[in-house]
Amino acid sequence: MTKIKTLDDLRKLRDSLRTDMNIRENSEHPDRVVQIRVAMATCGISSGAKETMDFFVSELKKRQINAVVTQTGCMSYCYAEPTVEVILPGQQPVVFGHVDPVKADEIIESYIKKGELIDGIIPVNHKEVEQDNRRI
Repeated sequence: MTKIKTLDDLRKLRDSLRTDMNIRENSEHPDRVVQIRVAMATCGISSGAKETMDFFVSELKKRQINAVVTQTGCMSYCYAEPTVEVILPGQQPVVFGHVDPVKADEIIESYIKKGELIDGIIPVNHKEVEQDNRRI
């Protein structure tokens, strides 16, 4: 971190931190922007979720992508941590597994910017399990 020597340095730091916080916690109209939820339970954190979240926050800011990045608890995909749920406006959520900064970059460039699905999606199977239970 750079040293703050002047009032102008302090103002620049404040503005930068505000931008980061807006990306992390902007929730005025989350349905209109890209939403990214990083699983930050114990298993996610130990697998590198903090670095993944920091990457999303910094890169979305650099690339000027209007998004909200938040943390969530366990998504029950411990085998695939770090896991990240991405919701594009007007679309169903997609959960990606084993998301490190390299994978996060691919998610930003291919899925968020172009809408192209990429490898690493965790299939949704909870609806089928619920349906199977009703048959019993």
